Amino acid sequence: MALNLAQKKEVVAEVSAVFSESVSAAVAEYSGMSVADLTRLRTQARETEVFLRVVRNTLAKRSIAGSDFECLNDSLVGPVILALSKNDPGAPARLFKNFSKENQKLVVKALAISGKVYGASDLDAIAKLPTRDEALSKLAYVLKAPITKFVRTLAEPYAQVVRVFAAIGEKKKNS
Repeated sequence: MALNLAQKKEVVAEVSAVFSESVSAAVAEYSGMSVADLTRLRTQARETEVFLRVVRNTLAKRSIAGSDFECLNDSLVGPVILALSKNDPGAPARLFKNFSKENQKLVVKALAISGKVYGASDLDAIAKLPTRDEALSKLAYVLKAPITKFVRTLAEPYAQVVRVFAAIGEKKKNS
């Protein structure tokens, strides 16, 4: 379907706005996929809060011009689909990795996080990045561990005294 100039400007503005708010992006080639497969991919993207869009390469290049994701220019060749995430750096990689298990026709070309481009070989490593909630819970655990150990250390002498008195009481009871 041919787009007129106003529609092209609208697409560039929309995609540019999403790129400016995103922390990560992924580019994959989708040639040979059926409409049903693309619909399933879009559904999974909505569930994981990933912006997914098929955009003409020239419009995509204009959208990323001047942004951190300009490093993806070389991978915008052929029929590609863009996946962007505003909060979770690993979300686009997880989406494409999980979907490519079912559908071999989806081929990841490049990934980018905060202006650094990664190849398709790094897909597994980026997909294993923790989500925001997982990272916050790990941080809370790391911050809590020294305090917990300190409290246990302070309470141990009193616990030893209680155990000694309990052992003495048990010994007198058995005698």
